[in-house]
Formats: sequence, C-alpha cells, structure tokens
Amino acid sequence: MELTTLFTMQRDLDSFIQSNHEGHADLFTKKGLALLVELSELANETRCFKFWSHKEASPHHIIIEEYVDSIHFLLSLGIEKGFDALVQEWPDGEVDGELTDLFIATNSAINHFISDPTIERYKMLWILYGSIAKKLNFTNKDVWHAYMEKNEENYARQKKGY
Repeated sequence: MELTTLFTMQRDLDSFIQSNHEGHADLFTKKGLALLVELSELANETRCFKFWSHKEASPHHIIIEEYVDSIHFLLSLGIEKGFDALVQEWPDGEVDGELTDLFIATNSAINHFISDPTIERYKMLWILYGSIAKKLNFTNKDVWHAYMEKNEENYARQKKGY
C-alpha cells in the first residue's frame, strides 16, 4: 500500500495539533508511548489474550478504529525521524504467529524503536502492523478508508478543543 498520501495527511494533522498545543519538547517519546498505548487498546478490543473470558471480540468497526489509531502514531513517529521520505510503500514482509504473539513482538519492537530509532526498526514496525492487519482480516482498502475516517474525526476533535 502506498504511504506517501498518509504521511502527508499525518504531517498536516500533526501541524494542526501542534499549533493548538504549544510547549511540548520531546514529542518523539510522547508519541512512542502513545503508540504503545494504542497497541494495547487494540489488543484489548480483540480480546485475543483473554483466555479466562467467553466474551466475543469487539465489532469490526471498533477494532479497525483502534488499529488506525496506531497507524496515526506510526506515521507520526516516522515523520519525527525523517523516515517518511524513505518509506513510501508499506514494507514487504510478514511475521507469522498467533495474534497474541504478534502483539508481544510489536510491543517489543516499538520499545526498541523508541530507544534506537533506525530505519530498519521502523520498517519492521510496519511489517508487524501488516501482520496484525492480516490476522484481523483487514485489507489495504479497509485500513485506507478507516484511516481517512479517523483523520477527519481527529480534526473535528481538535476543533472542538479535545
């Protein structure tokens, strides 16, 4: 999937947010923690690790919204490090495993990226997120449309003083 448009949209959203919220020094670390939180919220909605519960996963629209919340921060982190010019397409690759294992691997990869932000680690995050999308049966089209909708919602929230 082409990412250039998403990077452009994310850069615009980030600029809009920052113009309304001045005074934040280390945005990379804050965005890194936000990505970890969004990944955890996604895992929670899938309920893939909740062996003690018979409750079903959240509906598809809730899970994909949580998924693209992560994509917003993944794009934003790449912009912070200038990797948006180097990653114009979703990197090829796939990590096999159960969904729970993919969440753990992605969590670990995010932590490694935050502490040592290299292009290789960044690309691996995209590969892991692509693997999660595949396990969740999300197509590129699903992700694209959900990102567009959430991007609009994020602007509306900011305009209302979120």
